[in-house]
Amino acid sequence: MTETALIDFADPRDPAGPRLRHAFGPPRAVLAARALHEVRPVLQAVEAAARAGAWVLGCLRYEAAPAFDTAFATHATDGPLAWFTVHDAPLPWPEAGPQGEATVHWHTLPGRAAFDAALARIQQAIGEGVLYQVNHTAPLRGRLEGDARALFDALLRAQPGGYAACIDGGDGARVLSVSPELFFDWRAGPQGTGEILARPMKGTASRGATPGDDALQAERLRASAKERAENVMIVDLLRNDLSRIAEPHSVRVPALFHTQPLPTVWQMTSDVVARTRAGTGLADVFGALFPCGSITGAPKVQAMRMVRALEDAPRGVYCGAVGVVRPDEAGGIAATFNVPIRTVELRGGEARCGIGSGIVWGADPAAEWREWAAKRAFVERASQPFDLLETLGLHGGRFRHQGEHLARMQAGAAHFGYPWDAPRVQACLDALAACHPQGAWRVRLLLDRHGQPRAEAFALQDTAVPVRLALADRPFAEAQGEFTRHKTTRRAHYAAFAPAAGAGVFDTVLYNEAGEITESTFGNLAMRLDGRWVTPPLSCGLLPGVGRAVALREGRMAEAVVRLADVPRVEQWAFVNSLRGWLPATLASAKAGTA
Repeated sequence: MTETALIDFADPRDPAGPRLRHAFGPPRAVLAARALHEVRPVLQAVEAAARAGAWVLGCLRYEAAPAFDTAFATHATDGPLAWFTVHDAPLPWPEAGPQGEATVHWHTLPGRAAFDAALARIQQAIGEGVLYQVNHTAPLRGRLEGDARALFDALLRAQPGGYAACIDGGDGARVLSVSPELFFDWRAGPQGTGEILARPMKGTASRGATPGDDALQAERLRASAKERAENVMIVDLLRNDLSRIAEPHSVRVPALFHTQPLPTVWQMTSDVVARTRAGTGLADVFGALFPCGSITGAPKVQAMRMVRALEDAPRGVYCGAVGVVRPDEAGGIAATFNVPIRTVELRGGEARCGIGSGIVWGADPAAEWREWAAKRAFVERASQPFDLLETLGLHGGRFRHQGEHLARMQAGAAHFGYPWDAPRVQACLDALAACHPQGAWRVRLLLDRHGQPRAEAFALQDTAVPVRLALADRPFAEAQGEFTRHKTTRRAHYAAFAPAAGAGVFDTVLYNEAGEITESTFGNLAMRLDGRWVTPPLSCGLLPGVGRAVALREGRMAEAVVRLADVPRVEQWAFVNSLRGWLPATLASAKAGTA
């Protein structure tokens, strides 16, 4: 039977344990609410179906909130407020993934000026004592080319390990959620008593470029007074919300300020648990908790009013709830819902994905803007197919630095979730080398998302030295991105800085937004400064080149931060990569852009 829905949920109480991973065929019933007064009855019907033995999966849109409290302000929406499908039983997860590809061309988020203006309004309201925190969001919009299931598969690779679902969102919409955030997990007995766990996610830091830098980023997040305050505000809100359905004195916070590694960011979570009172139903749970405070702010009523004032369109499923309600072995039910961040909603060929962050007093607009960039990296990774790439020199039938190149490709495969079969990759290179036993060749080794390698050889021409470099006219905004730290066929961010044809320039010297030299568009850099050769450290944002690593290991240069202000003092330049080796270089006279 062809599946119509998929869920891939972590076990909230044992994240390292078996996952709830199932497919579902066509539903035997659909439960939908199109008006606010229908939302609670739909949730009651969902619970009744699960208690009768069915599996029920679906979503609530953010705009369902006034069904639980008329003080909650939202935009009007023309989509269903709640949509659930009822299934007799789950099917096995399909072993074979989609063979097609999917591409989404996204429009940019609102510009920096509009972003800063919104933050200024929030800061003013906080300063006036109206509220403490607002979760400000905006939508990415795009158009899907290809298969929705293939996009979901790519999203799963980009954001693994959380609470993922590919489900019907009603009225032709498709919801692809790979959210890492648990809204609640409720294990309820026949009388409605049972333990409920909420795990709000608040507090963010970008991942580091090296293991040491990454550990430092996590420690900074744990120690940040601003991030801890942001987390505590939402924990207190959730404690208050849970108390509305909890047995007296049962609300507890067993875990506070846990740092969770995700592919592009560190996130801070806390656990809030309670025991629900007898007679509690699923509609009561949503009535107490929805929408989750982590995506509103605090106090919730005032924060939602500001959200509606700042955001000009409905949020939809984003920031609502996506989940599954099922019978459990003890004669009760298990209801698990995520907070659908990191979620794409499809309608026809149109795609929508919200990005946001919590704004508190003292929030720095530049830091929040960078956080938005880090959070949208998951969808950018998934939206265009790409291969891992290594460029090797083949001389007289022998590869230069083959072991280092394969180790770097293997690290990239681990990062992006690509299958890695070392013997297959080695056999691919051996076959190419056997066909080119003489001469010098530039070899492109590629690995696709299925783990299939292929290699191409091109005649390698000598390079006249010294090569001529030119300084970029603006900062390289992608310096800290994963497509800079790992080498792939996605290179548009580099191509934007490539020298113009006929300009007489070999390559462009890049620098990050802090004004630190990083690399060139297809190699690393060495600079003789104060009598010694140095190269920028990986923390500045650059590819860990094989030629660079060899030169460091041989003691030919050392790591040091070089700023734009230091450029006039550079005594000599060199271009460094594994393919061409160490090439003496000169820097063309040019005025750098604003850093």
